[in-house]
Parts: sequence; C-alpha cells; structure tokens
Amino acid sequence: MSSHALVAPSRAERATAAPARRIGRSAVSEKAGASTLKALGGEPRVSLLPAEVNDFHKARTVRRRLGLGIVAVLVLTAAGVAGAGYLAMQSQAALDSSRLTSQSLIAQQAQYADLRQAQAGIELTQAAQTVGASTEINWKDYLVKLQATLPSGVTIDTVTIDSASPFADYVQSTVPLAGSRVATVTFTATSPTIPSIPTWLDGLAKLVGFTDAVPGSVSIKEDGTYLVNITMHINSDAFSQRFAPEEGK
Repeated sequence: MSSHALVAPSRAERATAAPARRIGRSAVSEKAGASTLKALGGEPRVSLLPAEVNDFHKARTVRRRLGLGIVAVLVLTAAGVAGAGYLAMQSQAALDSSRLTSQSLIAQQAQYADLRQAQAGIELTQAAQTVGASTEINWKDYLVKLQATLPSGVTIDTVTIDSASPFADYVQSTVPLAGSRVATVTFTATSPTIPSIPTWLDGLAKLVGFTDAVPGSVSIKEDGTYLVNITMHINSDAFSQRFAPEEGK
C-alpha cells in the first residue's frame, strides 16, 4: 500500500474553501455586469447634487438662449431700420432729381414763351377761320354752274341768296319729307322762247348740294321774251370747306 494515500479534507478546511469560491463567483458576476453596461451605452452615473442646482443650470441655459434671441431680434431690427433709411435716401435723391429736371424744363419753356404764344394765336386764328367758313359757299362759282344748267339763250337777270350762318341754325321747311337745306337761291331768268320748266329743273338737279326747286311765275316781257322766277334750296354738300382740317391730321 502506497505511503501517499489520499486523505479527505477535514470540516474546517471545507469551511475555509467555500468563501473563496463565493468570492470568485461574485467577481465574475461584476465583470459580466460591467460588460453588459458597456454594451448598452456607457458606465452608469449618479448625480449627487441637490435638485436646486440642476434647476439653476437649466434656468441659466434658458436665459442664455433668450438673450441670444433678443440679440438676434435687435440685429434684424437694426438691419431693417438701416435698409429703410437707405431706401428713403434713394427715394429722396430721385425726387430731388425729378424736381431739378422739372425746373430745367420750365426754364427752357420760358425761353420760348413768345413762340408758344404765337403758336397759340395761330391756332386760335385757324379755329376762327374753320368756324367762320364752315357755312361758306363759293357763290361766284356756284352761279356760273347754275347758268350752265339752263338752256341755250336763257340768261339770269337777278339773284337773291339767303344762306346759313355759323352762329345760328338755318330755318328748315315745315313740309313733311322736305330735304335739309342750308341756303335758298331765288333767281329770275329770261328765255327767248316758252320755257320748258321740267327741263330746267332736271338741269338744276345736277348741281352739287341741290335739294329741290320750286318754279314760280312765268310772265311775258314787252319785248316778247319770257321772264321765269325759280326758288331753289341747297344742302350742306355745297359748302366749300376751305379751312376744314384735312383727314389724318
């Protein structure tokens, strides 16, 4: 039998070894917990400061942010005031420039005051001519054309003319369906033969501005010729319009 026989540990030795094993298990558990905490985001920390200190820090942060906001508002306000002032200065400069331009134009116009007055006088004269001649008829030319419509050998003895005025309307006929008129020509003509009144009227109808004609009395003169009296009405087509403005002007 060997001299190195196994001897079972006594009760005292087992009691001493048990805490050692427990201490080893605790160390292993702490290491596992620390590894788990590191995996979750970091080491756990605990603030031991009073709650009043934390509230003070939070309030100071809020005050700092409010102060920065007020500063930003003041900066924006100052920028707006400066921009408005700059725009006002530009507007005032433009206004002053416009005033100077107006004064320069007025001064230039004053140099040509006499010319402008002369032009105004010319325009007034032209307007007066247009109004005054608005009812003008070239009677010399018109009577020559009237004579040309009469039969050969017939001569005009007397002519009476009643025409419109630019300041009053011409009296119109009260006969229904009577044409408009601006002048009345009453003339007497001498014919060597018995006059054909319808033929005379047909000739008069070719005149510009002719409205109508009314034959009057027919009488025999001492020399055997015939004296005819005719009243003719003329419309506005007979106006000469010498001073009427040209179209397009």
